[in-house]
Amino acid sequence: MASETSSLLSRQTGSQQHLEVGAVSNHANINRGNNSNASGNSSDSGKGNGNSNGKLYREDHMEEEFDTQTIASYDSVYNSDIDNGVPFDPEHGHAHRKTLGIPTATFLMLNKMIGTGIFSIPSSVYELTGSVGWSLVLWIFGGLIAYSGLNVYLEFGVEIPKSGSEKNYLERVFRRPKHLALVTFAVSYLCLSHSTSNSYAFGLYIQLAAGVKETSESYTRVIAVITVLSCILLHGIFPRAGRYLFNALGFFKVVVLGIITMSGFLVLIGAIKLDNPPDNFTNMFQNDGMGGDVYSISIALLRVFFSYRGWDNCNTVMGEIRNPAHTMGIAGPLAIGMVMFFYCFCNIAYFAVVSKQEIADSGVIVAGKFCQIIFGDSVAARVLPFFIALSNLGNILVVSYAASRVTAELGKHYLIPFSPIISSYKPFNTPFVGLLMHASLTVILLVVPPPGRVYEFVVDLSTYPITFISFSVTAGLIYLQFNRVKENWGNKPGSYHAPLYHSVAYLLTNLFLIIVPWIPPPYELKPGSFPYYAVPLGGIIIMTAGPLYWLHWRNSENAARLDAEIEKGLYLQTS
Repeated sequence: MASETSSLLSRQTGSQQHLEVGAVSNHANINRGNNSNASGNSSDSGKGNGNSNGKLYREDHMEEEFDTQTIASYDSVYNSDIDNGVPFDPEHGHAHRKTLGIPTATFLMLNKMIGTGIFSIPSSVYELTGSVGWSLVLWIFGGLIAYSGLNVYLEFGVEIPKSGSEKNYLERVFRRPKHLALVTFAVSYLCLSHSTSNSYAFGLYIQLAAGVKETSESYTRVIAVITVLSCILLHGIFPRAGRYLFNALGFFKVVVLGIITMSGFLVLIGAIKLDNPPDNFTNMFQNDGMGGDVYSISIALLRVFFSYRGWDNCNTVMGEIRNPAHTMGIAGPLAIGMVMFFYCFCNIAYFAVVSKQEIADSGVIVAGKFCQIIFGDSVAARVLPFFIALSNLGNILVVSYAASRVTAELGKHYLIPFSPIISSYKPFNTPFVGLLMHASLTVILLVVPPPGRVYEFVVDLSTYPITFISFSVTAGLIYLQFNRVKENWGNKPGSYHAPLYHSVAYLLTNLFLIIVPWIPPPYELKPGSFPYYAVPLGGIIIMTAGPLYWLHWRNSENAARLDAEIEKGLYLQTS
């Protein structure tokens, strides 16, 4: 990992590519961050020249009259933010600015990765693997696969420095049927863009911090709803304050994990004495009478990957990151390395303090159980759950911040109904409607489901369709890696080339997670659990909704608007 990290740091963004979108009187050139030799046939009476050699993609070669004033205003804003990759939008009146450097990029990833997962998931991971040793192996494996995924997304992000993440990458690779990949991603993203798990965990831990012995399901949900709505209002009205707050909470999360790790270490060396210390590390790979089958391992992996989710968070706002290759080359490995270290040692701390049975029975408050055993009824027993609640809050802030901007991108490109409203940054220069959409879905998922193992189901369901998307993105990158000349991919100075073994490892892992959840488990599920096929079936339904919506959308006015923008050069596709 060290050698690859140094390789990332040595790469800088290259010269700007010129994409000619037509002829006005003098040619209108748009700088794009690629090879300067990729130019259109602007001398031929203003005809667009569309092909796959890094040029503006055009469905046909129709002559097009260009509005001189529009292109002039477009160029002036675009060139002021040269590497952005997201053009000025004359209709909606905003352009992304490059305001995010290494510290903010690092905390964007840290805040999303360190959320509810490490404080709530270890119990179910242990229960599903059936042994202390194998649960620790999965946490290590999850970190390594996250690093492989980072390499895949880094190559895409450097080559296509636009906000929107997978939307841009699927669009670049899967160009036929026309816009199908874009629309399918849009529907899936809107169905999965929520902060339910972290809001729910915040409600639980804030009650523990208040000294509540038996947490209330209704109070948990009420607190969660109030919290997510407050975060949305903060980002919508005071965006700078929101960024400062999630940066501060990102640092705070590291402190919390450090306290848990240090406490566990002090128990292991005998500096902290427990009344009944558990003996969890003897025969640690021995199955403890639960889980351990292929189905259970795959579900455990889904939950571990959920806990690491967030390493790709910067790709959703790549258009706002300064010098993406340099910034992400430092921030990405740094964030994943820190999280992997703390995740592994926090799990060791849990097993050093809490008995196996208590871990298996603790559900989503395993960290709360840890605090009660270490600190008893002291003030610290309330302070640490409060810190964990703040960690959940940081995750809500980061997820809603990034998700609202992806939603605005989807609206800007007419992929969803009411696009002009959703893509608007008025009146506070923030994607306020996108924030409200994120909050609405979160509130629905918090309020509607009946009591039960809802949290775990929401975690699994939100992860499964994303596995499909990650598989498609990675397969697309492998295709591009083997066809760099044909696809004009990764040929500019400063391009980052992800090692092929990272691409293959990430592809195979996602394929495994797609297939295995369909295999029936060899045991009966706990009372209150959803059927074993509920997660993959729900994921398939969400993924199928995209193509069905596309069949309607492709003949709609929105589709015609998107095609018109492509023809006029106002929307830069990446083919």
